[in-house]
Amino acid sequence: EKLHISEPANAYDFGQIINAVNTNKDKAACADLLTITDPKKLPVLLSNKLEGEIFLIFIQSLEYYIVGKDPGLVYQHLFYLSKAERFKVVLALLSKNEKEQVHQLFDLLAENQNHQYSLEDLESLKKVYEL
Repeated sequence: EKLHISEPANAYDFGQIINAVNTNKDKAACADLLTITDPKKLPVLLSNKLEGEIFLIFIQSLEYYIVGKDPGLVYQHLFYLSKAERFKVVLALLSKNEKEQVHQLFDLLAENQNHQYSLEDLESLKKVYEL
C-alpha cells in the first residue's frame, strides 16, 4: 500500500516518515516527502539521523521523480542536504557505485539547468559532494 505523506512538523515526524519510506524502499513516497518539505529545513529535520541508506533513497527519489519536473528543487535539496550533520561521514562511506548515482543526478541537473541555479553553482556544489 502507498504511504500517505504529509508535511512533517518536526524532526521526530520526519524521522518516522523516513523510516517508513526506507523500510519499504518507497522512492515515490520519498519524492512526495521531498516535494512538500522546504529544503532549508532539511538539516534541522534530519538532525543527526542522516545515514547512507537514507542519503541514497533521497538521491534516487530526486533522480527518478523530481529532477525532470523541478530541477531547482533538486538543486536546493542537494545544497541543504550537504549542510546536514553527518553529511561528510555518509559521503566518505559511499561505494564507487553509489558515488556514480550521485554523479548521474548532477549530470541531469546540468542538462535540465534553469534560472534557479547556474552551472557555476552546480560545479561548486559538486566539489562539496567530492565529485
